[in-house]
Amino acid sequence: MSALAIIDHVAFAHNVGVLSARVAPSEVMLAVKANAYGHGMREIAATALVSGATSLAVLEIPAAVTLREAGVECRLFAWLHGIDSDFDAAVDHRVDLGVSAHWQLERIAHASTRENPGRVHLKIDTGLHRNGALPENWPELVTAARTFREQGLVTIEGIWSHLADASPDDDARAVHAYAEALQTAEVLGVKPVMRHLAASSAGWREPRARYDAVRFGIAAYGISPFDDVTGQGMGLRAVMTLQCAVSPDPAPSGRRWITAGYAQGVPLGAREAEVSIGHQRCAVENVELARTLVVAPDRLDDDAIVTVFGEPETGVPSAEDWARWSGTIGDEIVTGVPSRVERRHDHGRAARSAG
Repeated sequence: MSALAIIDHVAFAHNVGVLSARVAPSEVMLAVKANAYGHGMREIAATALVSGATSLAVLEIPAAVTLREAGVECRLFAWLHGIDSDFDAAVDHRVDLGVSAHWQLERIAHASTRENPGRVHLKIDTGLHRNGALPENWPELVTAARTFREQGLVTIEGIWSHLADASPDDDARAVHAYAEALQTAEVLGVKPVMRHLAASSAGWREPRARYDAVRFGIAAYGISPFDDVTGQGMGLRAVMTLQCAVSPDPAPSGRRWITAGYAQGVPLGAREAEVSIGHQRCAVENVELARTLVVAPDRLDDDAIVTVFGEPETGVPSAEDWARWSGTIGDEIVTGVPSRVERRHDHGRAARSAG
């Protein structure tokens, strides 16, 4: 075995349930962007929708089209668009589209008909500066959308934004800016079906930001969006477990190679990192392309399973541990496991590491 990523759907369903209960009566829009943070978009989407999520969010139109063609019928939201984005396909597949600028509205309207209008969510920039109309341009965007709506070419499904999650004060200012944008839109004759502002961080800690739906992303995969509490501390469970085997390659005394390196998702350059072998923590000494050198236990079976990261309750390192050792975030650790690594989807029970 070179490397294997076990995706625990029982853990994922548990997390979606925890998050849904946390924000009720707001709905959960589950983010499955970046192939569900490396977990497998189509498989994760199916579990999300039977576990409490009512809609799904992706970055780009092709991912939404893939889900629609796989039989997903719920609201699908895509928001990252370029000049070459296929708005015709989005309209044809009933994809809800985030809109930050007038040119996007025009393209969507051009792709639409009265029988099949485009579905738009207007975005106001509340301080993150990740797309969105600036406050001074907001009335113009709302008015243009209202005009296209009156022509029967769009429906205004939502008004939304991103929070910077930089500090409580920054979030408070952003929530206020969003509320003002909603009020301006209502004065201009636009009242959306869905208002959504919060993602994982504010969705968990800021009730004022929840509105009609919360776009939960990384938290649903068992990884905390915070620096001061882990996913385990939030009552969440790790969804991905990365495992490999002990390599037969000769190694220096007291050391063993394992059959995964940075090409299989073991982060390069981590400090004081560990893996788990036979329920023992083993220090990582060197990460190569397709193998990693670790300090080996005194007794080690050649068929022992190595757990690089997984569910911390079982005593193995977590993706959050690796993020700390690597000076990054847990999102990067799980998303960084490449597609060449086999995914095994476990729907029957929590994945229990043999390491």
